[in-house]
Formats: sequence, C-alpha cells, structure tokens
Amino acid sequence: MKYLRTLLAALCLAWATTGLAGMEEFDFSGNVDEDRYKELIAEIRCLVCQNQSLADSDAELAHDLRKEVYDLMQTGQDNGQIVDFMVARYGDFVLYNPPVKPSTYLLWYGPFVLLAIGILFLIRTVRQRTRQSETGFSDQEQARLKAVLGKEADEDT
Repeated sequence: MKYLRTLLAALCLAWATTGLAGMEEFDFSGNVDEDRYKELIAEIRCLVCQNQSLADSDAELAHDLRKEVYDLMQTGQDNGQIVDFMVARYGDFVLYNPPVKPSTYLLWYGPFVLLAIGILFLIRTVRQRTRQSETGFSDQEQARLKAVLGKEADEDT
C-alpha cells in the first residue's frame, strides 16, 4: 500500500508538471507579457510533432522555438512581426491557421473538392442503378425466363 501511494504521488507530480513545458526558464518580470507569450506559442505549430503547438510540445526544437519567440518579444516585436518571422523561416506550415493564398488552396479547398467529387460519383451510381431497374428485362430475356419458369413448374407437378 505504501508503494502504491508513492507511485500515485509520483504520477500526479509528473502529470502536473507537463503543462509547464516552455515556461520554466523564462523571466516574465520584464517587458515580455506572459499571457501574450502563451497565446503566441499556442498559435505556432511544433515542426517536429506536427499536431501540437509550441506550448504543448516537449521536443528539443520546440524549446528552441519558444526561446526564439521569447527573444523576439524582448526586442519589442509585436505578434505579427514574430509570426511573419516564423513563416519566413519555416513556411506556412508553422501556423495552425495558414492564410488563404495560391500555395494553400489545396489545403483550404481540397476537402470540399473531394466531397463534391464523392457526391457526383454517388449521384451517378444511383442514377445508373435506377435506370437498370426501370428497363427491366428485354423481350428475349422475358421469353427465356418464361421458358425456365415453365420447366420448373412442370417439374414440380
């Protein structure tokens, strides 16, 4: 029981410190606003993890990028300038909400195009099936069917 409590305490301590990634080494008593810093690193994607922001990632590159953001904030740059710097260096992929421009059209409009193609394919398939069921059997097929059914009826009696 004693070991279970120790293990539980260790797990709780480890879990509680995971949200502090990136904040442990910076001094926010100067001209860098902590809330602005947190908002900014939440908008920028970690290039290693790809599905996490800089605020959430514990990758080494994320640590470096958080320091870079902090340093840029200390020099007095606003959020737009910092984001522009990151985009110039790493491309639009670094943003969770990339701008709509020719190089990102596929990203923004691709899902809608695929959805439209899927709907058109579905409509075409449904129309083909309804046409097939509406036409029924040809005269030759009906005569052959009557002959087959007639033979089965004779065999049953």
